[in-house]
Amino acid sequence: MSQRELSPQDRAKRAAGAAAIDLYVEPGMKLGLGSGTTSHWMVRTLGERVRDGLDVVGVPTSTGTAALAREVGVPLADLNDVGELDLTFDGADEIDRQLRMIKGGGACLLWEKIVAAASRRMIALVDDQKVVETLGAFPLPLEVLRFGWKSTERLIGRCLVEQGLAGRRITLRGGEADPLLTDSGNVIIDCHLGAIPDPDALEIALNRIPGVIENGLFCSMAAAMVVGYPDGTAKETGPA
Repeated sequence: MSQRELSPQDRAKRAAGAAAIDLYVEPGMKLGLGSGTTSHWMVRTLGERVRDGLDVVGVPTSTGTAALAREVGVPLADLNDVGELDLTFDGADEIDRQLRMIKGGGACLLWEKIVAAASRRMIALVDDQKVVETLGAFPLPLEVLRFGWKSTERLIGRCLVEQGLAGRRITLRGGEADPLLTDSGNVIIDCHLGAIPDPDALEIALNRIPGVIENGLFCSMAAAMVVGYPDGTAKETGPA
């Protein structure tokens, strides 16, 4: 697809992925491959570089990313077989100036956090619309065990009250009749918070709740972000 055929946001996403590969990837690296549209643009570009002779191996963060990587020719490995990764590239639903992120809009947050934690560095790839001053406008996803999820939901509500977020709406993604299931067979509970005053504290508090497997706050994982713009340019930025 030519640059002219892309939407402005897709031009920005493709620019971020391509710039990140140019800035960070070296032959022989083991790479975590993120999920979501920006990461998928990066995987497509990585496939082009592999066809040109780049020697890398990828560990996908979702079944969708794995399928795309195979389609474009990126060699894949199981995380259990490769040890520590050199880099993980992944997108974000929101990212602030301190590189704290909300992730999980595509329901892949558990695998994404596992792969990021297994990497020496994580680089966030985003279009310019994802950079915010305060996290929380995007609903915060929590991956929750199906067993007793309503009990877990009540505990989540109590936790939000303790964190100064009383009265916020909490929803089961997909609804009770047909809940969305993650690649690990869990459900997603979305917390509609508006703004999060202390993301670092909330990330820790939510993960203390029995039944919460992981939450979508990634507060101390990204080493830098590469921001793409609709004109096809991209810029690397560290924490503020």
